[in-house]
Amino acid sequence: MTDTATLTGPTGPRPKKALSPRNIMLYGTLIVVSLYYLLPLYVMIVTSLKGMPEIRLGNIFSPPVEVTFQPWVKAWAEACTGINCDGLSRGFWNSVRILIPSVLVSVSIASITGYVLSMWRFKGSEIFFAILLLGAFIPYQVLLYPVVIVLRELGLYGSLTGLVVVHTIFGMPINVLLFRNYFVTLPEELFKAARVDGAGFWRIFVFIILPMSLPIFVVSMIIQVTGIWNDFLFGVVYTRPENYPMTVQLNNIVNSVQGVQEYNVNMAATLLTGLVPLTVYFFSGKLFVRGIAAGAVKG
Repeated sequence: MTDTATLTGPTGPRPKKALSPRNIMLYGTLIVVSLYYLLPLYVMIVTSLKGMPEIRLGNIFSPPVEVTFQPWVKAWAEACTGINCDGLSRGFWNSVRILIPSVLVSVSIASITGYVLSMWRFKGSEIFFAILLLGAFIPYQVLLYPVVIVLRELGLYGSLTGLVVVHTIFGMPINVLLFRNYFVTLPEELFKAARVDGAGFWRIFVFIILPMSLPIFVVSMIIQVTGIWNDFLFGVVYTRPENYPMTVQLNNIVNSVQGVQEYNVNMAATLLTGLVPLTVYFFSGKLFVRGIAAGAVKG
């Protein structure tokens, strides 16, 4: 008896060609876009590893003939950022002292506020949420001077504590929006069942909501870490030179008009300043995508 499979032949969709016009267009576009973003990074890295005599030859794309890490050492510990010539090290630790409490406090408060607005709605909660949403779109420049007055009256102007308060407050609207929209997508039956079993506000939040919310916490923390670490405007307005964050000191190094312009030191200083957000994205990028896909921008 003849086998049916022999008569009908192979089943299933026909294999696609690896070099089809669609694939060539797709991967070609991805390669061009990748090169567009990676080329400046490549130039920065190779320039930071060259000495000034080699940089003066003018070929910015050539790899270093003789690799030197002296520009990195100078950028970290010796470059002048004003009256101080201790490099970016001072600004790095200032940024760390600003970043950690700002992220922890803002994410904690925003998660609880989003939890309340999504599952424990009170009279006027929609109006409150609308005000928070409006706050996410107010330009920071409009509020610069009023915040200066408030910090001065509180005795916090020029201090790291004052800058922590500023970052915490300005990070609240967008983070509350993220948490509220994520919590709305969680199964409401779990919340109702927990209340029937006698669970209260904090027990539901700690034992039910938090274990299901790791992706959105990662999204919120990445947004806060990136925004706070890369901030220049608040750092230069609300702090004094001894408390300047890393980005302000980087600006002072790159835009210095005294002496010879050391491009290798400038590139090394720029890379050092960007290492923290790059590291955060590298280790938590997958969770960031999961958080967005799971409802971080759904309303």
